[in-house]
Amino acid sequence: MAVINTNTGSLYAQQSLNTNARGLSTVMQQLSTGKRINSAVDDVAGLAISTRLTSQIKGLNQAVRNANDGISLIQTAEGATEQVTNMLQRMRELAVQSSNDTNNDKDRSFLNGEFLQLRAEIDRIGQNTQWNGANILDGTGGNGQNGKFAFQVGANSRQTIEMELPNLQTGIPGTTTGLDDDWKTVTTNSTAEAKFTFTSVDLSIAGSVTADTYLGAVFEVKIADKKFQYQVTQKDVDAKKAAVDSVDLATSIVTGLKYKLEAAFGKDGKMYDLSDTNADSGIVSVKPGDGDNAGVLVNAAASGDYVEGSLSAIGGSGLDITTADNAYAGLQAIDTAMQIVNEKRSMMGAVISRLQFASDNLSNVAAKAAESRSRIEDTDYSMATTELAKRNIIQQAAQAMLAQANQAPQLVLQLLK
Repeated sequence: MAVINTNTGSLYAQQSLNTNARGLSTVMQQLSTGKRINSAVDDVAGLAISTRLTSQIKGLNQAVRNANDGISLIQTAEGATEQVTNMLQRMRELAVQSSNDTNNDKDRSFLNGEFLQLRAEIDRIGQNTQWNGANILDGTGGNGQNGKFAFQVGANSRQTIEMELPNLQTGIPGTTTGLDDDWKTVTTNSTAEAKFTFTSVDLSIAGSVTADTYLGAVFEVKIADKKFQYQVTQKDVDAKKAAVDSVDLATSIVTGLKYKLEAAFGKDGKMYDLSDTNADSGIVSVKPGDGDNAGVLVNAAASGDYVEGSLSAIGGSGLDITTADNAYAGLQAIDTAMQIVNEKRSMMGAVISRLQFASDNLSNVAAKAAESRSRIEDTDYSMATTELAKRNIIQQAAQAMLAQANQAPQLVLQLLK
């Protein structure tokens, strides 16, 4: 039928051109990006699956890094315990030497000096070994500040490997006769900026408790979820012995804490006023109070509230090698401490081995997930280039047919001649 107003051939050619142009645009995008799915319209279900796989892959890759960080942390701790083992070996050697009666009292005092210095260094390692700025061998590490670490080694929640690092300190609970565990509210000089000034606490130690009892004990202050520890040293004990009562020992303890707090918060920063003339002995925990008073709570130590180190066998009072009998006792205590350290090191080695295998498995799973995602999401270039050639041919043919269709009405003019 010869008509002019409606050129159906041209309409069909235009429709074919538009359809083919969309297909050509899609395949060119796939070839340009390397992805078969560039938007939801390309593959609705495939997009959802590939997105979930991407989340899994990213989580697995981060879990691999987490596992490696965990290995680094434990290796740091294990390295510290290696040095502790070396010092314990030396302390044992000194104890054996002191046990021999060829040594006189002066000789044993010289040996004891090195013995006590090594024990103090073990405590210092426990108190100061850090990884990423946090203590890891004083019993306060981990999210719960209890020495327990959870390493996130999976792409999903709670896929963790947990371990507890030792508290490499020699502090032990002292005989806390006369102490109580009541909470004491301390008034602070709170300002509008909520700033506090750390001053002092008037501590007193019950008369039936000697200063030697506190040698090695670790007192702790907790502020803003951070813990600060101070261990009673021989110098503190000597200060107490020189005093009429125990005030000097308490002052020495508080002063040691004060320096640590000022180093952490600054003298003019967010400090805490611990002034309290009625405070009981043995400050263990301090934290901001609740409510409008912004008070500070002081917990007096009850029996067992001191921080007890894993190496408590070589801590506390009376452990020295100034006599043969003391040296014999020291040998037993050191053997016990070495057994504990060996067990902790074995545990750390076992967890390191586990984390290494976990890391390898995570890498393998991530690779397989990436392979699965590739099958769904990535462009198959052999198919895409074939499709491109096909679309180009169709496009050229459609353009030629559209030109022919547009020329068709010209035939009507022949009828008018």
